[in-house]
Amino acid sequence: MEDMVMEHFTYKTKGTCATAIDFDLEGHTIHNVVFTRGCNGNLKAIGKLVEGKEAEEIVAILEGNTCGMKNTSCADQLAHALKEAIK
Repeated sequence: MEDMVMEHFTYKTKGTCATAIDFDLEGHTIHNVVFTRGCNGNLKAIGKLVEGKEAEEIVAILEGNTCGMKNTSCADQLAHALKEAIK
């Protein structure tokens, strides 16, 4: 079995307090999620919760999550970032 290559991604968010999301994918496995700006504690928690999970699983859980009156959220933006990265 071949070793998977870790690939780094930076996603510029739209419509959220966080301005960017950095993460690594090893195949479709998520690692090292870091949000720039936004709600520090909550976003660190999201990073810990998704660590080592499959991107498709996290997209299914987080996609469509909203924040207040916004039609998106930092979690939703992570789902968008992951979808873009795995296509």
